[in-house]
Order: sequence, then structure tokens, then C-alpha cells
Amino acid sequence: MDLAYVCEWEKRPKSNHCPSVPLVCAWSCRNLIAFTTDLTHMVHIIDTEHPWDVYSINSGHAEVITCLEWDQSGSRLLSADADGHIKCWSMTDHLANSWENTVGSMVEGDPVVALSWLHNGVKLALHVEKSGASNFGEKFSRVKFSPSLTLFGGKPMEGWIAVTISGLVTVSLLKPNGQVLTSTESLCRLRCRVALADVAFTGGGNIVVATSDGSSTSPVQFYKVCVSVVNEKCKIDTEILPSLFMRCTTDPARKDKYPAITHLKFLARDMSEQVLLCASNQNSSIVECWSLRKEGLPVNNIFQQISPVVGDKQPMILKWRILSATNDLDRVSAVALPKLPISLTNTDLKVANDTKFFPGLGLALAFHDGSVHIVHRLSLQMMAVFYGSSSQRPVDEQAIKRQRTAGPLVHFKAMQLSWTSLALAGIDSHGKLSMLRISPSMGHVLDMNMSLRHLLFLLEYCMVTGYDWWDILLHVQPNMVQNLVEKLHEEYMRQNAALQQVLSTRIVAMKASLCKLSSSTIARVCDYHAKLFLIAISCTLKSLLRPHVLNTPDKSPGDRLTEICSKITDIDIDKVMINLKTEEFVLEMNTLQSLQQLIQWVGDFVLYLLASLPNQGSPVRPGHSFLRDGASLGMFRELMVVIRIWGLLKPSCLPVYTATSDTQDSMSLLFRLLTKLWLCCREENHITEPDDTLIDECCLLPSQLLIPNIDWLPINDGIISKLQNKQLVRLQFGKAPGLVGHPVSSHFDAFVRAPGQPKIDHLRRLHLGAYPTEECKSCTRCGCVTMLKSPNKVTAVKQWEQRWIKNCLCGGLWRRMPLSYS
Repeated sequence: MDLAYVCEWEKRPKSNHCPSVPLVCAWSCRNLIAFTTDLTHMVHIIDTEHPWDVYSINSGHAEVITCLEWDQSGSRLLSADADGHIKCWSMTDHLANSWENTVGSMVEGDPVVALSWLHNGVKLALHVEKSGASNFGEKFSRVKFSPSLTLFGGKPMEGWIAVTISGLVTVSLLKPNGQVLTSTESLCRLRCRVALADVAFTGGGNIVVATSDGSSTSPVQFYKVCVSVVNEKCKIDTEILPSLFMRCTTDPARKDKYPAITHLKFLARDMSEQVLLCASNQNSSIVECWSLRKEGLPVNNIFQQISPVVGDKQPMILKWRILSATNDLDRVSAVALPKLPISLTNTDLKVANDTKFFPGLGLALAFHDGSVHIVHRLSLQMMAVFYGSSSQRPVDEQAIKRQRTAGPLVHFKAMQLSWTSLALAGIDSHGKLSMLRISPSMGHVLDMNMSLRHLLFLLEYCMVTGYDWWDILLHVQPNMVQNLVEKLHEEYMRQNAALQQVLSTRIVAMKASLCKLSSSTIARVCDYHAKLFLIAISCTLKSLLRPHVLNTPDKSPGDRLTEICSKITDIDIDKVMINLKTEEFVLEMNTLQSLQQLIQWVGDFVLYLLASLPNQGSPVRPGHSFLRDGASLGMFRELMVVIRIWGLLKPSCLPVYTATSDTQDSMSLLFRLLTKLWLCCREENHITEPDDTLIDECCLLPSQLLIPNIDWLPINDGIISKLQNKQLVRLQFGKAPGLVGHPVSSHFDAFVRAPGQPKIDHLRRLHLGAYPTEECKSCTRCGCVTMLKSPNKVTAVKQWEQRWIKNCLCGGLWRRMPLSYS
């Protein structure tokens, strides 16, 4: 493990700092981190790519915040405090740096000690031992898992469950109409103090709650909680499950050594059969891992003679058995558990040699001396270690004396692993956020192929689930990029056509983010962004076409357009147009005019590609990959035909070209050249070189038409490319770092607009001026900029804008930008 970056506060009033106040943090599947730091009751939210751009919520909590919990989509956050108040936060206008409190619940005056969203029934298991399989269905399988509560038709009902310090369990359900149903029940008849608790879910739709009163001499209790809705009211039923005593309390040598249980965690939210316990004293701790198993109940010989037990009729009981325990450790200050739902065919502690160092198998323990250990989640054996600045062991007696008088050591008070377990975020006792890389090989020597295989497997997992993959990029070095992109494409092409269509844009976005990390592949980032834009425009423009007869059983107009354009290889655009039912292309004049900016981009890009054909030998030139991409060229060809037809209805919607001759038909010329180029690469397995005649005609284009400048890439001020050299980056909340020291920045300069040049809305293709007056939002991943509020009223353009209301083209979240973002 090593530090990637640290982000700290400029000035923090000492009156807000209290060492005894517990801190909490939570990491979402979209790589947003929420955390608390002091007595101000503020909730801070950052995007890991822009950690300095912190959004601090004045939560309104009157007491210390005790729990933070993200939902499964990573777009809503729960916060709970020591006064029993629970609040649900949602993004305002789908912006990652703007949040509002929508709903909530409370148990007045009763501190919340555990909090969780109800399970939605979606569980995807990773089969690490099958990471080399070709089919995604073998690597990632859907596990049969019932939601905690379902609506009519089996749709999971949203809501949350909380456990309070007095032994109450409260459940709040979110109805589709926005109302909240809340019910509170005692975990058992004899209520007792609950100092620690955690929540997990079973495959049958039940909820399991683990509680402890904080004393290691008391049992750790487990309860089954069933939630239902009866007569429009929430009903809670509880049942006592087998309990356990920690092993250290029964060991004569350690009987009174660890008086307090300080940490109680299920190993996973959907794994209620395994629990992690930590008992501590003032200076040291011990960690134990327990598993719930079904065991046969031995029957006395007397009863055996009366009624012999045969086969499966033997009575079974549930019993907790200890899996492993550590030796005496330094005092544990925080625990972070992996979120990867790994499924191993061998469920014992022994796993295959090539998977035993897989990152998702480890959990993190932070200690009061500032160090962090990654241990196996079942065997608790050491896998990796990180020594903080304060945890280096002194080598002489004088250093020991100095250390003892230096005051309390800085250590992590709250900690979270990322969703792929390749990164660890820790909040220390001074409120500073540290981001640690966790090696895919867990510190062990693995060959490059094995490390690449781990990264590729996790990239595929993110592609299938839709989770953000920023934490994987932390480990990608420039010399890995080419290999990863090629192998990712190979794995994608092995999937069936239906799955390829579902993942088509996600893999392009993933390739773009990988290529940004190497100077040799930076030009391909331009191509991938352009391809995402092309796919989006093609889908939108085709969706506007309507069949002339509504009840026709034939294919949709968009499908017929694709079929006809692929069959008819004529280079004359008018001859291709004759074969189409032009009445299906009739749209309102206002609609056609409102699409002009998107149409202009298509025309400009086709012209740029054809003009760059004579320079095709240079792979560092943007647009190079399009020249051999038959599918993309086919899309451009279809769009040119559609635009030609629309131009007959509304000439002003056509792309505008600056030509040297007034009589030149620019659309026909470009379509003819584009078709010739498309014919060279329409068959992926039989690509031919363009003939000299085509290249000569393309050489003449600059003398016939003015070649436009293409706005390739938005300026991206993210942190990921600054971490390539593995040097620690120090940041400050509220202050954006400069681009100095960016290893790939000089290569970016050729593809982005200079800071003083006029800005452009990358999605609407509108010019905003050098100093925009409209509020804008930018993508947290690619930096794409667009206006926050729509200036359009036409339905077709609103349809285009609705595609990007929640996410960018690349799938990244939006964040609000200041007016003077230049």
C-alpha cells in the first residue's frame, strides 16, 4: 500500500475539534465519499477525482452524526445522529456537489448505532477462480436473493432500517407517492443497552441484526427482523437467533485482558452468516472471525433405540463457530470491510494460489499507531501493511522517549474500502482525508500478466454493474494501457450480440479513460469521445423518425434506414435516398431547425475525417481510428442520407460549408468520398487500403472546402493523471491545484481549447463565449461542459437533453461549475 494523495483543511477552529468524537465515512459505487470531521455536524461529500471540490452540507443534525450510508445506486445518502434523527439526502438537479434533504424519520432522543438501506434483491457474485473464462455469465452470475420488502408485482420497496442504543429497531419505507411509512419495535422483550450493532440481509428477504452492549463478558446477540406492510402500515416482527461469546473471554490467559468490544461488523451486507468482532483494552486489541453453521444435534442412545434417526431426519441446530483469531495487536481504531461479493468454489480458508492475493479478499484494520493492515477476511492472515508517518518504529532509546512525550499519534478514526477494494480512504483524528492505493497483488510478487488479469477482471465487473472504475485507474501505468484496452476489447467481442449492445457505450467510455493515462494513446481519447457523441446523435435522430402507418408490423424506420444503407452501396446520395420511404422522415420545421447544431457537427466531422485520410499513416492524429471503423463510417453515411432528406424540407437545417465554388454540391461530394472509404472497411475481417484515386480526391478537399477546427477534448482538471509517477500529492480542501507537473498535459494541449478562447457547450454544440454568463455543469470524469438550464423549448431538443440529465456521455456524474469557470 502507498499514499496516493492527502487532502486537508486550511484552518480548523480548535473549538470544533474533540478527540473523543467518533468520525464516520461512507464510499459509494459512484466513487463519492461522504465523511464527518468535527463537532460542527457537517457532512462533507467529495468526488475522488476532484477531492478539493468538497461540498459541505449543513446537515441540521443537533447531535453528533453516528452513521452515514449510501444507497445501492450511489445517488442518495442517509445520515443519522445521536438524537435519533435520520435524514435522506438526494442530489439537487443530479449534481454531485449539490445536495438537499428530501425525507427522514426519527426516534426522539434515542441515538442511532446502526443504519442500512433495505436490500433491493440485486446480488451479482464474482467467481474469481473463473476470471479466465470467456463468457461474462461465467465470471459474474446473478444470485437468487429476495428483496427485504416487495411492492405489487415483485418490485423492491425502498427504505431503511436503523438500530438505536436502547434496543429499538426502526424501519422507514418510501412509498411511490413520496410518503414515508415508519414503524418502531423492540428487538426483544427485555430491552437492554446496545453499544454496537450491525445489519445484514439473508437470501430469503429477512434482516439480521447483531448487537453488543460493549462488554466482552456479555454475549453478542443476533436477531431476525421481518418487515411487512399490513393495511397500509409497516409491521416489524423480531426473533432471537443463536448468540455467541468471544473466544478471548473463555481463554484463561486473556479472560480479563480485553474488557470491551469495540467493533462489530458483518463481513458483508448480504452475508449474515459471518461476523467480525474486535475486543480491546487501552493499549491492544484482538480480532476474531465467526461463522454461523448448521450442525446435527446428537441424539441420546435411549431415544435412538425408541426412534432411530435415519438419513436427513437428524435434528439440526444453528451454531456459531470461530473461524480464526489474531494474536495480540496494537489497539484497533477503525475497520473497513470489502464490498466485492466474491464467490469462491472452495469456501474453506484455503483458496487457489492465483486468487489468494485478490484485493477483494482482504479487510482493513487501522491502528492507533497510525498503521493500516490488510488481512484476509476469513483467515485474518496479513496480506499487506502501510506505516503512516507516526507509526515508524523508532530505532533508539532517545527516539522512544521523544515519541512518548510527543502527544497522541495521528491515526484513522474512520475508514472505507472502495467498491473494488483497490483504494482505501481514511479520515484521521485531525479531519484530514488520505487516499491509499492497495496493490492488486496485495504486496506479493506477481507477474505482470497476473496483475493485468486482476485489473481486467475488475474492469469487466464495473462494465457489467455500471459502477465507476476510478479506483482501478489508480493502478494503471502508461505501459499497461495498450494491453488493457486490447484485452478489454477482446473480452467484449466474445460476448453475445445482445450483451454487446447493452455495453457498447460503457466500453467506449472505459477505453477513453484508460487511454488518457498514456501519452502514446492520448489521440485515441479524442476518437472515443467522438464515437460516444456519434452513437448518441444516431440514436436520437433515428428515434425522431415515425412510420407513415402506425400499425405497420414492419421494422422501425431507423432499422429500415440501416438495412437499406448497408445493402445499397451506391456512391450517389440521391440514388440511396430514392429507396427510402421519405414520408417517414417528415418533421416539423421548428424541430428540424433546432437540430442544426447537431447536424453541423456530423457534417464537420465527416469533412475533417475525409480531409485527414491522406495523413492516415499517423496514429497520433485524432480521427485515425475512424478511418478503419466500418460501423462508425456506416453511421455517418446513414446520418448524411437523413440530413439530405431533411434539407429538402428545411434547407436552413443543412450543415453550412465554406466552399470555393457556389455551384458545388458539398453534401453529394462528401457522401461519395465517404461511401468509397466505407466500402474499404465495411467488413471487419477484410479491410482493404483506400485506392490512390480516393486519396487524391481527399487531398483536393482543402482547396474546395474550408476544413473546420474540431473541438476534441474538454479541459479535464482531474487528479488521476497526476498520480502516475506514484509520488504523494498534497491537496487542500477548497483550493484546486494547478496543472503544473501533469505528465501528459503537454500532449493534451494540442486537443483542448486554451483557457482564454471561447467556451463551447459540448453536448448542445453551442458557443458560450470566452466568459460564459450562464451557469454550467461539467462531468467529473471527462470534463465535458454543458449549460445547467436548457435554452430550448422544442421537444426534439429536450429529448436530446434528457439523455444527459443524470450522467454525461461517458457515464460520469455532473458537478456545478462557477460562472467564471474559465
